[in-house]
Amino acid sequence: MATAELKDNKETRNSESGEFKDQVIYVGRVTKVVKGGKNFSFSALVVVGDGNGKVGFGLGKALEVPSAIKKGIESAKRNMIKVPLTPNGSLPHPVTGIFGSGSVLLKPAPEGTGIIAGAAVRAIMEAAGVHNVMTKSLGSSNPHNVVRATFEGLKDLMDPYTVLTNRGLDQAEV
Repeated sequence: MATAELKDNKETRNSESGEFKDQVIYVGRVTKVVKGGKNFSFSALVVVGDGNGKVGFGLGKALEVPSAIKKGIESAKRNMIKVPLTPNGSLPHPVTGIFGSGSVLLKPAPEGTGIIAGAAVRAIMEAAGVHNVMTKSLGSSNPHNVVRATFEGLKDLMDPYTVLTNRGLDQAEV
């Protein structure tokens, strides 16, 4: 009976993860030196998105790589943000995200450009559903800083209709 319940939970989990696609950005091996020797563990930086404007990242730490990735996915699903997209699958306006000593410039691109980005930023853009964007990573190339800087930039994006509403303008006036 417990096995049947476990099987049902596993199927539910797989159907839930079917709507999100995840991508591992970085897996690091961490060593802690103790009196008896060295203890190894792993950390995994993971991005999860639905391909339609929702994206999140998470960091998982465990003694084994698959467990670390699983924890990272769960953390990413809890920390998702909504990214405004234009009809051609680009960003509404240029933005720079800064975290620590790393900064990432995100610029909208015309239809057919594709994703011009490094590995970490490319994974985030693909998970978010952005199809046309040009990016440049400045400063730190540490994957953690690059991912966090990219998310800071994505948080700063504003939907054009929201800006019009905040300014008290009607969409027909523009």
